[in-house]
Amino acid sequence: MQINKKQMFRVGIIFSILLILILLVWGIVFVVQKIRVKYAKIEVTLQDNMSVNFLEEKKISDFIVSINGKIINDRLIDTTSIGEKVINFEFINDDGIKVPYKYTLNVVDKVEPLILLGNSYTVYTGNDIDTSKILCGDNEDKNPNCYIEGIYDYNIPGEYPLTFKAVDKSGNVATKDFTLYVVEPKPKSNNFNKNTTPSYTLFSDVYAKYKTDKTKIGIDVSGWQKDIDFDAIKNAGVEFIFIKVGGTKGTDKDYYVDSKFERNIKLANEKGIDVGIYFYSYANTNEHAKKDAEWVIKQIKDYKVTLPVVFDWENWASFNDYNLSFFGLTDMANTFLDTLSEAGYKGMVYSSKNYLEKIWLPTKYDTWLAHYTTNVEQTSYDGDYNYWQLCDDGKIDGIDGTVDINIMYLD
Repeated sequence: MQINKKQMFRVGIIFSILLILILLVWGIVFVVQKIRVKYAKIEVTLQDNMSVNFLEEKKISDFIVSINGKIINDRLIDTTSIGEKVINFEFINDDGIKVPYKYTLNVVDKVEPLILLGNSYTVYTGNDIDTSKILCGDNEDKNPNCYIEGIYDYNIPGEYPLTFKAVDKSGNVATKDFTLYVVEPKPKSNNFNKNTTPSYTLFSDVYAKYKTDKTKIGIDVSGWQKDIDFDAIKNAGVEFIFIKVGGTKGTDKDYYVDSKFERNIKLANEKGIDVGIYFYSYANTNEHAKKDAEWVIKQIKDYKVTLPVVFDWENWASFNDYNLSFFGLTDMANTFLDTLSEAGYKGMVYSSKNYLEKIWLPTKYDTWLAHYTTNVEQTSYDGDYNYWQLCDDGKIDGIDGTVDINIMYLD
């Protein structure tokens, strides 16, 4: 059956009329909805104090005393930057109308900077204090103002009472009193105690003390351990091993693969020892950390890695040069570990007790605690951790030198 031009014209007219009617109805609905929203009843009472601490977890509703309805998405507020922040949201009022609302918050930082400095500092005559080596950082400010108050002369031997002061951009102040000792250099001595016997921590002792049905005992290794006898360490009781994959030769420097990485991971896989990986990082930005993680993935993708891949950042002696806040450092670690997680690997942060307590902020990833105690007594660290590196002077059959010994805590 053929459709002539007149019939096609009629169909077109009918379609056009229907389209106009649809648009008209939609327009009327839109206008009506606009009118309803414009004249909708909005009764919102906000708190008197509309400020929130930097990195504090607060939801939209936490600043609302009362509201005539229900918030649609009562999400967490982004508090990762200080200053005024406009919070936009929608809620369904008691009449069933969806209405927009907003309020203004002030994100503030009330935490004073951190100064890592003992009660004394010693320099030889003619040498000034190297303030760049005194860790002075802040949870939010990348570059707090850090300086010394007091008078001293590094050319004249003596004791000088001084104060190290740090001020962040929010006006929070930290001070540390210390004594500067300016001393004459001592002549070099060739005397040494030939009878000094190094002490070691035996892997067998650690195994006997800490092995339970809720723990595993292992080691972490790199090229420093040279050629490891994997049959011997497995027979000695090693249940897992963290292997150094490599690192960079400094910030923005070339990558290198650890000299024994390939040998270590191949043999660990062959012997059925659970493997984790650690990467020694000099990253100073999130972009750099992501690049590091991508490099690690390329190195380990052909091997069996069942334990976490570790972000190992230990550049504390030059921290002041990195232009990082403590939040920035932690966020950088998260970027590295997020990239590994997206590739299917578990992630973990490694650090010592001192820096975990004073610098690192909480993350969603596991923690590898380094804390060497006398006679490998239980650590006094109060935070959560999944692995404990309890010594760096371990002795075990199959390794000629020393090795770090670790405990894995099972869920």
